Amino acid sequence: MNGHIALHRRIAHRSLARCVTSSLAVLLVAATVLPAANAATAATPTPQAPGSGPEAELVPGVAPGPAQPWQIDTPDQVLPPKVYTPSAKEDAVEPRDAPRGTYDLIEYVPLTDAVAKVACSRQAGPYQRQVERWLKRKADGKQSAADCKAIRAFQKKHKIKPATGFAGPVTWAQMMLLSARKNPNAAKKCPIRTYRVACVDLDRQVTWVQKGGKVVFGPVSMRSGRKGHTTRGGWHTVYWRHKNHWSTLYNSPMPYAQFFDGGQAFHAVYGSIYTTVGSWGCVNLKLADARKLWGVLKKGDRVFVWGRRSGS
Repeated sequence: MNGHIALHRRIAHRSLARCVTSSLAVLLVAATVLPAANAATAATPTPQAPGSGPEAELVPGVAPGPAQPWQIDTPDQVLPPKVYTPSAKEDAVEPRDAPRGTYDLIEYVPLTDAVAKVACSRQAGPYQRQVERWLKRKADGKQSAADCKAIRAFQKKHKIKPATGFAGPVTWAQMMLLSARKNPNAAKKCPIRTYRVACVDLDRQVTWVQKGGKVVFGPVSMRSGRKGHTTRGGWHTVYWRHKNHWSTLYNSPMPYAQFFDGGQAFHAVYGSIYTTVGSWGCVNLKLADARKLWGVLKKGDRVFVWGRRSGS
C-alpha cells in the first residue's frame, strides 16, 4: 500500500513539474512577444550569444513584421570564398529587393519597457552619457524626465520606434551618422590618397569612400564584427566581387559582396544592421547602400579599417 502511495506521489510530482515548466515557457514567450519560429528560421544556424553588458539584455521595442525577424544574424564566411569569374548572365541579375519595412529604425529597449509599453523610459540606456552629450545636456549618465523628453524628441524626428526616450544603440547610431555626414574624415583617421579608399570607421559604425579629399560615397551606417570575430583593422584590397554571392556556410544571400580580406566583405543583409550583436566580421550594409557601393568600388581598390566596435 505504501509503495502504491509513493508511486502516485512521484507521478503527481512529475506531472506538476511538467505543468510548471510548460507554464513558464508560455509566460516567457508571452512576455517577450516573440513570434513562433518558422521552418526557414529553424534551418538557420543559431547565432552565438551576445557578450555581457547592458546591450546584451535589450530587445526590439516594437514587434517587427515578416520583413524583419527579431534577431537577424549575418551570412558571413569564415574562410575566403572560391574565386571565379561570374558569367555575363549571372552579373546581369540584380539581387532581390528587400521587403518593405526591413530597415525600419527599431530601437532596442529593456524587456520590462517593451512588455509594459512605457511612454517614457526611466532607465538609463547603454549610450546615456554619449546621447546626453550629443544633445548638449548634462552628461551625467542618469536618466531624468527632461533627458527622456529630449531623447524622445530626437527619436520622433528621425522616425525611431518606439520613441520612449531610451538611449539605445539605434538612437546612438543615428547620431553618429548625422555627425559624420558633413565631413566624415574631419578627424583625418582615414588616410587621404590620390586613389579611392573605402574608409571603415568601427568606432562610429559608419563607412564611406573618398578619393583624395573628396567623398564619393556615403557616409552610411554599417555593422561590423562582434567580439571574437572583429573586422580586421589596417589596409586591405578588394580582391573579388560577386553581385549575387551565396554563403555556403550559412546558406544565405550576401548581395553585392565585395571581399577585401579573406572571408570579410562589404555586403547587404536582408534585416536590421542595428542589432546589438555584431556580424561575423563582414561589413553589413542596407541593400540600397550596398548597391550604390557596388557601383563605386572596383577590384583592386583599397580599404582602410580602424577603431573598435562598442562591445567587441
